[in-house]
Amino acid sequence: MALGAVASAVGLAVDDRVLVDAPIWAKPFKFYLSFTVYGLSLAWMLAQSTRGRRAGWWAGNVVVATSLVEMAIITGQVVRGKRSHFNVETPLDQTLFTAMGITVIVLWAATLVIGLLLLRTRFADRATAWAIRGGVMIALAGAGVGFLMTLPSAEQRAGGTESPDVIGAHSVGVPDGGPSMPLTGWSTTGGDLRIPHFVGMHALQLIPLFLMALVVLAPRIARFRDAGLRLRLIRVVTIGYAGVVALTTWQALRGQPLVHPDAVTLVATGALLVAVAAGVGVALRRPPAPAPVPQKSEPPSLSKEFTV
Repeated sequence: MALGAVASAVGLAVDDRVLVDAPIWAKPFKFYLSFTVYGLSLAWMLAQSTRGRRAGWWAGNVVVATSLVEMAIITGQVVRGKRSHFNVETPLDQTLFTAMGITVIVLWAATLVIGLLLLRTRFADRATAWAIRGGVMIALAGAGVGFLMTLPSAEQRAGGTESPDVIGAHSVGVPDGGPSMPLTGWSTTGGDLRIPHFVGMHALQLIPLFLMALVVLAPRIARFRDAGLRLRLIRVVTIGYAGVVALTTWQALRGQPLVHPDAVTLVATGALLVAVAAGVGVALRRPPAPAPVPQKSEPPSLSKEFTV
């Protein structure tokens, strides 16, 4: 996937073709990068698993195989100058899009298997358990948003065309390919389901990274040495992150651009921020748990080691 990202970057530099108002190599470049971090994250999480390692090995290989098929189709369609997603213009295009749909379902199911294995794994650190499990489950929800994109849009259902060339869309309320945000390409005139899809998928990296940041800061900030505090903060962040995915999904389905929220969305966003801030405040106010001490009755040579 990393090599594919490099090849796509070269394509962006030397190929000036445009498809759906975007450079034709932009989609494979973003997908290759996304699969790179997705694969690295799942590999690290599988390494933490202590149960069902053979099942995890098979699930990991299924993720690899299906993602390779997915990217082979996307890249092949770029070479042909065709859309990969939602394209039913010809029998070949329709077959390729159907194959992509099947591979995504299988990939999602394999990731679910990995998530279930992680739910059964006993972690020494409860905050780590929350970060890994929460990241996987939210990522599965974010990936599930992608299935909404494959449904015919309201405009397509109302078009009256017996055999439309495109079925499904990223945008809600507006056609794909209109005015968009730089880099991301998300619509600035209508809802865009790629937003909750992106936010949800990257919970796989961001929530564990937040915990890693707490651990790195612990030697300098005494409060973060408290395992109980790290657990409480991770719980707040995980629940808050799930709220962001739900909020952006709701906003997109209402046909509303991310950059132009209405009053209702602003109120919901404010309520979520207040709830997260209150959760962080409660987590910080609780006193740290006292560190366990060795029993005095034990001989020095047999005393247990304790770490904070």
